[in-house]
Amino acid sequence: MQQIKEIPIEKIKVGAHEQRMDLEDEGIEDLARSISRLGVIVPLHVVLAGDSFTLVCGHRRLRAAGRAGLEQLPCIVVDPEKGEAAETSFAENFYRRDLTPVELACALKDCLAVGTLTVKELAAGFHRSEHWVHSMIAVAGWPADVLGEIHRESISVSAGSNLACVTDDTYRAFLVRNAVEQGATARTTASWLQAWRAMQPAEEAITLEPVNGRPAPQPAVPQAPCLCCSQIFPVNEMSHVPVCGACIQIIRTVGVSVGGQSG
Repeated sequence: MQQIKEIPIEKIKVGAHEQRMDLEDEGIEDLARSISRLGVIVPLHVVLAGDSFTLVCGHRRLRAAGRAGLEQLPCIVVDPEKGEAAETSFAENFYRRDLTPVELACALKDCLAVGTLTVKELAAGFHRSEHWVHSMIAVAGWPADVLGEIHRESISVSAGSNLACVTDDTYRAFLVRNAVEQGATARTTASWLQAWRAMQPAEEAITLEPVNGRPAPQPAVPQAPCLCCSQIFPVNEMSHVPVCGACIQIIRTVGVSVGGQSG
């Protein structure tokens, strides 16, 4: 059974296992009031570091206890040589409080980097596929502007996945801003990504000479027979006189008879 020690709060230093991105937490004040009444019920986990201790897990409790004015905290000293520090921190961050997708991606990436768990073990623990684990780890490598808006829940992960593919920083910042303002869906950002990929790079568009276009084809002019001589002419060379159908027949008849008499 692990032994619990009371450790002065000034000797506890924040370690490298903090996986949360938010410096402020709306629930800290509530937790501080609870600690003021009941004390710290769940011990913190620390590792010995010289004459002080490095915090492994319990970052929220440490901050809340500081606000509550506590001088000592109950702690469990774990052995860093056994990999307990990273695994304990990892487990607490996952299961005690929900991570944002960005925090989850970073935690998974760190977990694999230090060898705490394998991809197969992570997939089994989350009841997901190994492909899902790899996809989440890839999120950690997305551009900071996209990750920031996902973390703030201004855009969804699906919408952000398309924006992350835009390598032009200036244009991507423009798209991210529009996605936030318009509440863009994944379908919308997918169309933006498709349009960006179809565009010529901005630098080339500015420096290249205009391209000589092909001569515009001349439109075909319809032709029609003359009502008097029956010869074929382009309609733009013929006179357009409003005549009813009955009169057209008379003109044709007269024209034919006159032609026959002259012949």
